[in-house]
Amino acid sequence: MDVAHVVLLVLHVVGIVALLAGILVQVRRPERRVNGLMRDGIGMAFVAGLFLVGVLEAGDDQVDHTKIAVKFGIGLVILVLVMANLRKPRIPDGLYWGLLVLTLANVGVAVLV
Repeated sequence: MDVAHVVLLVLHVVGIVALLAGILVQVRRPERRVNGLMRDGIGMAFVAGLFLVGVLEAGDDQVDHTKIAVKFGIGLVILVLVMANLRKPRIPDGLYWGLLVLTLANVGVAVLV
């Protein structure tokens, strides 16, 4: 269980970093869009997070269900927004900044709670 836990945790963190990198690489661009790094990052983070909760539940670790529910909700919103705007040539600035804030909020919940 420990190996699965570590592997899934690393995949989850790599997914979040990829999502954040895909967002931040476009900060100075006048036209922003959903790129492959954002799509792959949120997909990897979301799926790895689901499996990570399963591994933690199967083990002896205590799971904070409130934290997991908040992270799941934020991650699901990010996933839906990214996938819904994947083929659009441009996304509005409000959506771009919303994705950045939601991603940072998800990281904040993971680290601070």
